[in-house]
Amino acid sequence: MTTINVYLNFMGNCREAFTFYKSVFGGEFSHLGTFGEMPAQEGYEMKEDEKDLIMHASLPISKETILMGSDTTPRFGELTFGNNFSITVNPSSREEAESIFRALSEGGKVTMPMADTFWGAYFGMLEDKFKVNWMVNFEIPSP
Repeated sequence: MTTINVYLNFMGNCREAFTFYKSVFGGEFSHLGTFGEMPAQEGYEMKEDEKDLIMHASLPISKETILMGSDTTPRFGELTFGNNFSITVNPSSREEAESIFRALSEGGKVTMPMADTFWGAYFGMLEDKFKVNWMVNFEIPSP
């Protein structure tokens, strides 16, 4: 089965963001490596302040889903945060949906509070404190 995972880029605060996401979802990082751990590359001299930046972070969320990310700097190209994507989380219970929504929205901005919807889900949207858009969607079981 093909799976799709989200890869997020941050401007120097990837470690902070992934530590936050770990506190929301639990689990352990399958990888958390810095640019300083990379082997030297010909023609590229790493600046001292780049060495502690995250080169790659992987946080398994479920058996099928891994949240991944890294840091970037202007040297690697411009990073633009936008509203052209959202990460959708599909928890297994209403209580889990509430817990995840509450945790992710801490320090962020709720754009649609959790509510029962006309399409049969308990759903809410938010922008977290790292400017990442999230949708929490619990499919209400049919009677």
